[in-house]
Amino acid sequence: MAGSESSSKMRTKIAFIALLFSLLSTGSCSSQVPLVMWSSDGDTLPPLASPAAGHIISNVQLMSYLNSALGSAPHNVLLFLQDKLSKDDFTKYGGVFGNKQDSAFPNLESSSSPLVLPALSWLGASAVPGLLQEKLGVSPLNVDPDTLEHLRLNASENTLLVINLPYSSGAYLSCKDVLRNNDEVIGKVLSIMKAQSVPYTAIYTGLKPSRVIEEPSLIGQSSMSRSLLQAVVDEVKPPLMFNSTRGPCIMLWAQNLNVSFSDQEWIDLGPSTFAPGGSVRTSGSFCNETNSQLVLDYGSSVSPYNPFRLIFSMSQRRYPVSARNWFTLDTVELVFNTLTATYNGSHGIYAPAEYSFHCQNVNNFRNALLVPRNQNATQWRMLFTDFQIQGFSILNGTTDFSYASDCAGFFTPGIWMGLITSLLMLLILTYGLHMIMQLRSMDRFDDPKGPSISVPQSE
Repeated sequence: MAGSESSSKMRTKIAFIALLFSLLSTGSCSSQVPLVMWSSDGDTLPPLASPAAGHIISNVQLMSYLNSALGSAPHNVLLFLQDKLSKDDFTKYGGVFGNKQDSAFPNLESSSSPLVLPALSWLGASAVPGLLQEKLGVSPLNVDPDTLEHLRLNASENTLLVINLPYSSGAYLSCKDVLRNNDEVIGKVLSIMKAQSVPYTAIYTGLKPSRVIEEPSLIGQSSMSRSLLQAVVDEVKPPLMFNSTRGPCIMLWAQNLNVSFSDQEWIDLGPSTFAPGGSVRTSGSFCNETNSQLVLDYGSSVSPYNPFRLIFSMSQRRYPVSARNWFTLDTVELVFNTLTATYNGSHGIYAPAEYSFHCQNVNNFRNALLVPRNQNATQWRMLFTDFQIQGFSILNGTTDFSYASDCAGFFTPGIWMGLITSLLMLLILTYGLHMIMQLRSMDRFDDPKGPSISVPQSE
């Protein structure tokens, strides 16, 4: 007797582990719920071939098996109907790989020879009470463990008892705690049935899945299957280009062209300058072999400053030391109303004539590349972000800048710190080696066989 009981428990554990592995191997093709079915001790369910991985049991297939499992003899059917249930609940909270103590389904695992349907169609699961009612020919009776204790069941008549189980009870209990409480209810009901010596067939399933995995539609599936998960980058606006009779000769681009008068709110001129259909005009601009001037006329769009213009004046000359031509941004003029603010940029904004100039931050107030030249210039703040300009050597038909000479020097503060630290460590090492090389050993030693060394002491 003890041997048969031990073998029965072993078969139960193996069956439950098989349940978990079958759940893991079943594909998540559509909305589905699992169904676990077992009978009381001494009764066995008819065998059922294990469904193929990814196969979903339909309503017709479930009805066919219920007909063979329940047969024609009277049955007491216990339907544990949970609000929500998914195979992920078993794989996440069930005891597997020897972790039985932490399982949320100890009573379910101890059931004898359970039948496992890991993927039951959602429609089929919600129709289980109707299928059982049609098969048994009786109306379902909703009970709980306390009510069941006062019922006297007749083994010679069909009975359909429905025990409703919750899935979530609010924020005070976790999902695992709710499932463990439901398993305790299942264990209590089975104990009552065993105490009354009434054979039964138990079914545990859910009304709907707790986790619904949506499939992408076939429309556009080819494009979705190889799409990359990346942020959508805004389209980069083309640079502003001034064309002379000989072709393009000046190009300008910036992420932002911010200006502010007397610490007031910043005004961004970028959208009016680079956006398609912007209000800026370039009338008054010119270019030749030695000088270029780009005039950005905003008219009355920058209220209350009317008119409002930005003027970039550049020149190029040959330097014998480098044996090449260099261009400089000599001045930047801001014309507002009838006044002009002039800034000198030749000290920091320069590049070879065939290159463009780029700087991440061009301003007149911190690490300034634009130095105020008159009193009006001290009233304005200018901040050009990701600024790039080219006034010479632009090829015909191109819309791209030439190679950019950046304002960031090669020897950044970090590089200087590394070089100075390395030099200091090298000096310490050199001093240490020098001190070691200056050590001298004794050139006279005391001979024990000869006369001892006498050291005269003078008073």
